[in-house]
Amino acid sequence: MTDDVALITDLLEARLLAPEPHRVARVGVVVPTSGTLGMLAPCALNCASLAAAELNAAGGILGRPVELVVIDGGRTPAKVAADVSGLVRDGAIAAVVGTHASDVRVATARAIGAAAPYVYTPPYEGGERSRGMFLLGETPGRQLRPVVDWLVGRRRARRWFLLGNDYVWPRRSHAAARRYLDQAGAEVITERYVPRGIVDPYPLVEAVGAARVDAVLLTLVGSDLVTFNRAFAASRWGSRVLRLCGALEENGLVGAGGDDSGELYAAMGYFGAVATESSLAFGERYTARFGPHSPLLNGYGEGCYDGVRLLAALAQRAGTLATSALDAVADGTTVVGGRGRFTLLDRHADQPVYLARAEGLDFNVIAAF
Repeated sequence: MTDDVALITDLLEARLLAPEPHRVARVGVVVPTSGTLGMLAPCALNCASLAAAELNAAGGILGRPVELVVIDGGRTPAKVAADVSGLVRDGAIAAVVGTHASDVRVATARAIGAAAPYVYTPPYEGGERSRGMFLLGETPGRQLRPVVDWLVGRRRARRWFLLGNDYVWPRRSHAAARRYLDQAGAEVITERYVPRGIVDPYPLVEAVGAARVDAVLLTLVGSDLVTFNRAFAASRWGSRVLRLCGALEENGLVGAGGDDSGELYAAMGYFGAVATESSLAFGERYTARFGPHSPLLNGYGEGCYDGVRLLAALAQRAGTLATSALDAVADGTTVVGGRGRFTLLDRHADQPVYLARAEGLDFNVIAAF
């Protein structure tokens, strides 16, 4: 990594050396550097740094150099929210870009109360209306509905098991999936939630097998998803039951040892295998900056890049980082991100969703919606 972006990891240092607002644009980057989702941090931080470097080369945000303050989003929602709100209150950060779980978003949005703009980048459950909040991730209507229709129609997946971690994103995603499956002529046989931090995946594997389903919707995240997929692929149901994942990305596939069953699918707004002009150019810039052995590009990292770029575009359009001004100009704001051009509507990004199938250690993108 080059040194053209200040990356501050000590929160006390960030507070003690809080910049004058007119000199620096400090962005708090909330990513899980610990916990179940900790595997997302290396690529996400690289992508945020790449976006900041490109902005700084072009004059920064509102003529100010961009600095990044790293906040561990893998801790409890209360701890993360307290740190972020404290940094905002002390003037140590002027804005937030978050790539983390939805329960952390809910607590953090409540804690900062629109005192700073907050760009939230991963897939989420929908319905967020907090002032000063801007959302890039896919909601269930965009991420799951067309994919469910495709799998029910093309793969005749009629009987489903819904399995997720026990927090807001899986629960609301499952509620939506139930409607989509019913409308597609399929049915939910069993639904189950487990705490984050799976130690033994085999009872879950056996439960799916015993349910005699055609498919399982997995809203497990991070290392829990890796652990389950590795165990399921090795079971007698690995090549017989279709798995659709709402949070599986390249690192998670490699972490599970790959998959050759032909039955593991993922639905995301970005895969490194998407061969669009924008995606290929983004991959080239990422590799040029961090080297050929850098953490694998994935949807969460790319979202972090887009989040920093969106923040800059909103500020340029409003002439300020004040949340009320950004809210006023948000709709119609257009950004060219890592996956291509997108525009905000109702403070949400309108972007394609891709369905990919695991083939060994790689994804093959088979449909776009």
